[in-house]
Amino acid sequence: MKRLIFEEEHDMFRDSVRSFFINEIQPHSERWREQGIVDRDAYVKAGEQGLLLMWADEKYGGAGVADFRYEQILMEENSRHGDNGFFLWLHSRLVGPYIGELATDEQKERWLPKCVTGESILAVAITEPGAGSDVAGIRPRAEDKGDHFLLNGSKTYISNGINADLVVVVARTDPDKRHGMSLFVVEEGMEGFERGRNLAKMGLKSQDTAELFFNNVKVPKENLLGELHRGFYSLMHFLAEERLIGGVGYLANAEAAFEETMDYITDRHAFGQPIANFQNTRFKMADMRTQLDVAQSFVDQCVMQHNEGKLSAEDAAKAKLHCSEVEAMVVDECVQLYGGAGYMDEYAISHRYTDARVSRIYAGSSEIMREIIARSIGLDPRKAGS
Repeated sequence: MKRLIFEEEHDMFRDSVRSFFINEIQPHSERWREQGIVDRDAYVKAGEQGLLLMWADEKYGGAGVADFRYEQILMEENSRHGDNGFFLWLHSRLVGPYIGELATDEQKERWLPKCVTGESILAVAITEPGAGSDVAGIRPRAEDKGDHFLLNGSKTYISNGINADLVVVVARTDPDKRHGMSLFVVEEGMEGFERGRNLAKMGLKSQDTAELFFNNVKVPKENLLGELHRGFYSLMHFLAEERLIGGVGYLANAEAAFEETMDYITDRHAFGQPIANFQNTRFKMADMRTQLDVAQSFVDQCVMQHNEGKLSAEDAAKAKLHCSEVEAMVVDECVQLYGGAGYMDEYAISHRYTDARVSRIYAGSSEIMREIIARSIGLDPRKAGS
């Protein structure tokens, strides 16, 4: 189905970034998977092409372009021709905006230029052993000591956790209030900041996912990000974009799986004919094409709503929920059509299958998304009988 949201400059940008991913990222993908981490210079190369924090003001080295469609194109082309574990979007559109919107001018001058060039890699540390979807349940403490905050605690499953130079850490600053937490930027080299294991995962093998430990880390007052005790509300503010990012990425992985499977079923023969000729194959592909086109239309509409500042939390939740479920269906059906070959690690479809499993878990599980949507249509047990 022809997509209607892109203009000529977007098509030109897509051609350019496709070449970047084919030439600079794809050749290293297998090695990155084996070593469990993307080379740091991949971010520098992306920075040289102007692909990082494109929304940042020109005085910080950015392009001053906030149009989310460019990020959408980056994610789509990376999934098709790069590496799903290369989390450009996390650096540029998930963590970067915390600095872009919450930081003081002094902080922006200190941090943004190197984030734009890729010299500094970003991460955000929210999840911990006892708190995932329940953000209000976080336990790390940051105590005000006058000229600094003393940070103690740990985080886990942190993407970019090994490579990151700057980590936005969520910590409790008002123990008497459930939502009394703040955001701090912890920098590489701060005494007491330690990284644990680069965690082995089912999928997204090239993405460095780590445990982080904060043992009496003295965080300067100048590294408080946003207002004191308002960190929880800042996190909520950025959730809609995070979930839209998820929807875009999940759909891109599913679309790439579909395209690769089309090539495979056309070339692969059984019983004297291409397996694409079998009715079951044709019907399965028809179902997937329909699901992908319907999901893409909704996501594209969400992108345009987001560009106008009108994307609601419930619509972002719908995008995240539906696209992760469509992705799961598509990669599973594609593996089945590949047969035994689909189970072999040498085929990309095997990677796409395992990469996709986390999509229904992180950035808010499918169950949490359903809860948000249900409440938005008036099905809220908290208000029952009122």
